[in-house]
Amino acid sequence: SVSRTTSDLTFVPACLPPDPVEVEELQRFVSNSKRLFVMTGAGISTESGIPDYRSEGVGLYARTDRRPVQHAEFLRSASARQRYWARNFVGWPQFSSHQPNTAHRVLRDWEKLGKLHWLVTQNVDALHTKAGSQRLTELHGCTHRVFCLACGDQILRSELQEHFEALNPTWKAEAFGVAPDGDVFLTDEQVCSFQVPACRKCGGVLKPDVTFFGDTVSQDKVSFVHQRLAESDSMLVAGSSMQVYSGYRFALAARDKKLPIAVLNIGPTRLDHFASLKLNSRCGELLPLIV
Repeated sequence: SVSRTTSDLTFVPACLPPDPVEVEELQRFVSNSKRLFVMTGAGISTESGIPDYRSEGVGLYARTDRRPVQHAEFLRSASARQRYWARNFVGWPQFSSHQPNTAHRVLRDWEKLGKLHWLVTQNVDALHTKAGSQRLTELHGCTHRVFCLACGDQILRSELQEHFEALNPTWKAEAFGVAPDGDVFLTDEQVCSFQVPACRKCGGVLKPDVTFFGDTVSQDKVSFVHQRLAESDSMLVAGSSMQVYSGYRFALAARDKKLPIAVLNIGPTRLDHFASLKLNSRCGELLPLIV
C-alpha cells in the first residue's frame, strides 16, 4: 500500500472500506473486459488533495456559496477576468504541485497492460498526464495550458505565471480557502489592483484551455470520444456523479449500446439506476485491489 498523510483525505467524503464481495464483482467486471473505456471525475483527484464541487459535506458547494466562473461572464467582463486570474495566480503554485495518487497510477498500469482501451477525464488537473497515461482525452481541457481567444496562440500556464509576477511585483494577497480547478477565495479589495497580461502576439484576451461552466465541449472532441467508446466493450466510471451532461452523454451512449457499466463513486450518481455494478468506495482504495 502507498503511505499517505491525513491531509490527502481532507476533501474525500467518509465511506466504508471496500467490501470483499464488491472487490470480487469489480475484478470479474474488469477481467471480462477486453477493451475497457474509463471515465474519471473529480472524485479520483480528491485523494491528491484537490477538492471537488459536489461531494456531500466536503465539496465546494457544501462548504461555501461560491460558484465557479461562468463562460459568458469571463468573455463579457474584464473585471470577471481580473478576478479569475488573480485568484488563479494565488492558487497556481499549490494546484500545479498536486501529484497523482494510487488510482491514477493504477489506470496508467492498466493501459500499459492492455486492459484499458481509452481513458476520458472530466478533470482539468493534468494528474492523469503526470501519472503517464497516454490513451487519454481531457474532456474539459487542462489548466496547465492557456490560449488567446483572438489568435489562438498557446502558452504554458507556468509561463503565464512569470508574466503575472513581472506585471505585479508588489501585489500580494493571502488566500482564505481553496476551491477546485486551481482557484482560491479572495476579496474584491484584494483583486482590484491586480494586472492581467494580454496575449504577447496580438494583445488579445487570454483564457485557460478549459471548458468553463456554461460552455460546450467541441464537436470534434465529442465525436472522437464517441469513436473510442464504439470500439470498447465495457465502461467504468470512477469518481464522478455524472451530473454534468458533457460526460453523462457517454454513459447514455454506452447504455444504448448495451455495454456493461460499472460505477465507482462515493455517493449517488445519475447512472445508478442503469449501471450493472455500483461501488461506494474510494478509487484509491479499491482500484489497486484489482489485478
